[in-house]
Amino acid sequence: MRIIFMGSPVFAVKTLAKLRRHHTILRVYTQPPRPAGRGMKETPTAVSEYAKKHNIECLSPPSLKPVNEIETLKQANADIFVVVAYGLILSQAVLDIPQFGCINGHASLLPRWRGAAPIQRAIEAGDRQTGITAMQMVCGLDTGPMLNQLSTEIAPDETSKTLHDRLADLTADCLLETLNLIEKNTLSPIIQPEQGVCYAHKISKSETRLDLRQTLEILERKIRAFSPVPACWLELADGSRLKILKASLTDKLSELPIGSAILSDDKTDSDFGIVVADKNILFISQLQPAGKKPMTGAAYLNGTTIRNGDIIWSV
Repeated sequence: MRIIFMGSPVFAVKTLAKLRRHHTILRVYTQPPRPAGRGMKETPTAVSEYAKKHNIECLSPPSLKPVNEIETLKQANADIFVVVAYGLILSQAVLDIPQFGCINGHASLLPRWRGAAPIQRAIEAGDRQTGITAMQMVCGLDTGPMLNQLSTEIAPDETSKTLHDRLADLTADCLLETLNLIEKNTLSPIIQPEQGVCYAHKISKSETRLDLRQTLEILERKIRAFSPVPACWLELADGSRLKILKASLTDKLSELPIGSAILSDDKTDSDFGIVVADKNILFISQLQPAGKKPMTGAAYLNGTTIRNGDIIWSV
């Protein structure tokens, strides 16, 4: 098939690479370069870098609404537009251009987790399963008919990074399979049911702050959901911030107040803990102090004066 591919982050590259081996990529659309890194240097998207490396025409308009952009899309004479994490909303005028419409690879089993952050929200909610939905795009937030789905289990220790990487591969598989079904005219689109609809709202900075008045289970899921980016953090009693990148569930209890440090004399990686609301202990194995690189809990303790029983958390 003759495809125009629209995508921006690393997540989309796997799909572009796989489709390129089986179909004709006429052109790629991606987000314009954005400031990134400490120097805030203008940085192209991962999809842009891939397109450049493989000599694929790549355009980065800030919007697809202008008449000239719509005409440029029409002139490509594509059979279908494939969209994966592009970052721009497509108007009805754009959706109507290709013969087979526009299909999107969305990182959830729709209608659950429509919206911006389906990977993180699935982990945070304690879902045991997620997947990829290939969807016919319409004017609406992830509301189009479902064309295909592939599912995967969410492991008990899954982070947004590990799930992101697995779903990137699954998206490529799902969309390639969907295109093959379209070519064979064997697809049976399914209208999304109203039952089970929920939204994966964009992650706000305020919700990444950990509140130890919540239960151990809630805190541990949130840490995995936001690890490594944007990362959960604690405000310590001295006013400093501590990013928590990896923690573990435990059945150990403590009668010490919430926010108390639990240390072991031998200071192994798993022996830095903090008491939470249900009297459980949140054991922290990887963290990042402000201005420093990620480190183990043991390495952090070696550089602090924290003692067992100290209340180190600031409400």
